[in-house]
Amino acid sequence: MKRTKSLAAVACVALVSTLAACGGSSDDDSGGNTNTREFQEAGSGFEKVADAQGPAPEVKGATTGGDITVLIPSDPGPEDLDPANGWSVLGNSIQQALSQRSLTQYRRNADGEMELVPDLATDLGTPNEDFTEWTFTLKDGVKWETGAPVTAEEIKYGIERTFDTETFTSGPGQVYSVENIDCGEGYAGPQDGDCPGITVSGQDITIKMKVPFPDMDFWGAFMAIGPVPLENSEFPAYGRKPLSTGPYKIQEFRVNESLTLVKNPEWDPATDPARHQYADTFTFKFDQDQEKADQILLSDNASSATTISNNLGATNVAALEQALGDNFVQQTGQCVSYKNPDYTKITDINIRKAIALAYDFDNIMLAQGEVPSVTRIPASTIMPPGMSGRNEYGDTISYQPDKARELLKEAGAEGYKLTMIYDDSAAELKAAAEQEKKGYEAAGFTVEMIPFQEDYYALYDDQDSPINKKLNLRNSNWCSDWPSASTMIPPLVLTGQPYNTSYFSEESVDDRIKEIATLPIEEQPAAWGELDETIATEYFPLIPLAYRNDLFGAGAKIGGFSGDAAMSAINYKDLFVIQ
Repeated sequence: MKRTKSLAAVACVALVSTLAACGGSSDDDSGGNTNTREFQEAGSGFEKVADAQGPAPEVKGATTGGDITVLIPSDPGPEDLDPANGWSVLGNSIQQALSQRSLTQYRRNADGEMELVPDLATDLGTPNEDFTEWTFTLKDGVKWETGAPVTAEEIKYGIERTFDTETFTSGPGQVYSVENIDCGEGYAGPQDGDCPGITVSGQDITIKMKVPFPDMDFWGAFMAIGPVPLENSEFPAYGRKPLSTGPYKIQEFRVNESLTLVKNPEWDPATDPARHQYADTFTFKFDQDQEKADQILLSDNASSATTISNNLGATNVAALEQALGDNFVQQTGQCVSYKNPDYTKITDINIRKAIALAYDFDNIMLAQGEVPSVTRIPASTIMPPGMSGRNEYGDTISYQPDKARELLKEAGAEGYKLTMIYDDSAAELKAAAEQEKKGYEAAGFTVEMIPFQEDYYALYDDQDSPINKKLNLRNSNWCSDWPSASTMIPPLVLTGQPYNTSYFSEESVDDRIKEIATLPIEEQPAAWGELDETIATEYFPLIPLAYRNDLFGAGAKIGGFSGDAAMSAINYKDLFVIQ
C-alpha cells in the first residue's frame, strides 16, 4: 500500500501514511530510553479462521457511547473515499475497519495476533485445485446504510469497477484485478459490459483467474473487492460519500481536513466476526501539526482523554511513553522506504550505487526528528524483515561519500546532477532535505532541489508534467498488502505500474514475476527472495532506505487500544470510550 503526500516527500522517509513523523529537533536526545528499543520483525503470515462467525468476541471492559477524535499529523488524508481507489494505509485502515466491508477481513485475536476471517462471505472462499477459480458465498442479512440488502451482483460490480484504471488511477485493481482476474483482453470496467470471468448464481460469486492466484482470500480483504450500488455510484461523486455496510457511516468528509463517522443502525453485528460499534462517533483530523498533537496527549485534560494520535513525535517519545502507559503502542509493519533513480536517465548502475552511498542516513534521520536505528532502521532489501522467502544480501544503507566519489569517477560522471523535489511545508522537512543535499554534494554530485507540496505520486504518474520531466531522482514508500512479496515487488518494479517511480523496465524481470505466480505455492517465497536479490545485484533500480517502528498514542479514556499489524496501522475495530 502506498504512502500519501508527506510520506512521499523526498526529505521525509517515513514509511506508512499513518505515521508521517517529520517533527522534532536534532538538539534533543531523541527520546531517552527509546534508544534501547529493539526492532521487532513483523510476522511472515497471518492465521486463517475460515469458520469465524459474528458477532465479534467482546473486548474486555468495553462500554458503549462517547466520541473518539483521531489526530493525523502531517498527512493530508485521502483525496476521495471511493472503495476502488483505496490503496493507502491511512484510508484503507479507517474505511475497512469502520465503514466499508468486503469479502474477507482481519481481526485481532486473544493473543494479540491478526488473523484472516470472513466478512461479507460465509467463509474465506473455495478455490479449485490449481487456484484458477474461486467461489465466495454472500451472507444473508447484510444491508446498506439505507436498509437495502447487499447483493452478490453489487459485489460483482464493485470488482468490475477496479478494472477502470483510467478513472481509479490510484487503485489497487491495476495490479491485483487486472493482472489476475480473467475479464478478457482489454476489459476496462463496467463501461465495457459484464466481466465474463465473474459470475453470480444466487448468493454465490465465482471468479475465474488468468493465472493461479492462491492469494485471492487476502485480496478479498480490500474494500475494492466489496459491493458498490448499481446506481448512483459515479466517480467522483460517490467517492465523497460512499454508502456504508460497516458499523459506521460517513456523516461528513472534508478533503484534506476531516472525516466524521457516526453509527450505522443498519449494521448487524451477527453478520460480522471482527468489528464492534462501541463509540458513538469517530472524527479524524488530517494534516495536524506533530508538536501540537503530542502536546494534546500530554495535556491530560477531558478532551485529550478521548483523543488518539496515529503518530508520536520523536522528541516527545519519552514523555509520551511515561504519560500514556499501556496506551503507548509500538508496532512494526512490513514497510520499506526507497529512493528511486530514474532508470531511463541514470543508466549506469555505478551512478545509482553512488547515490545510495551518498545518502547520509543518520544525519537525515536526526534532522527530521527521528531516532536512527530505532524508529528508522537502515534497510538492505526490497522485501522487509519477516517476509517469507526474504534473502539477506548486501549491506544496509550506509553513508560512504568517498566510495561514492570513486564510483562516479569510474563512471566518468564526476559532478553528476541530481534533480529532485522536496516538501518545504515544515522546518523539519526542509532541514532533512538540506541534509540530504549536503550528503550528495560531499560525494561529488551537484543537486537541484525543487520545492513541491502537492501529491508526489500524482506528479510521478504524470509523465507530461514539466516538473516531473526534469526529475531523475524520485522516491516511493510501500507496505505489503498482505504477507507475500507478490504485494511488494510487482507494484514497485513491474513495467508501467504507477508506483514504479524509477520507471524501471526489464523484460526478464517482468517475465519472472509472471512465472513465479505459476509455481507451486511452497516454491514461491524462495523464488521471490531470489528475484529480490537479482533485481538489486544486476539492476539496482531502487535503493532500500529504511524499515520502521510505528508509535501510536491514546488518552486515558480510550479502551481497546492496539495496533493492526495487517494494516500497519491502529486497530480501529476494537476501540471504545471508557465510561
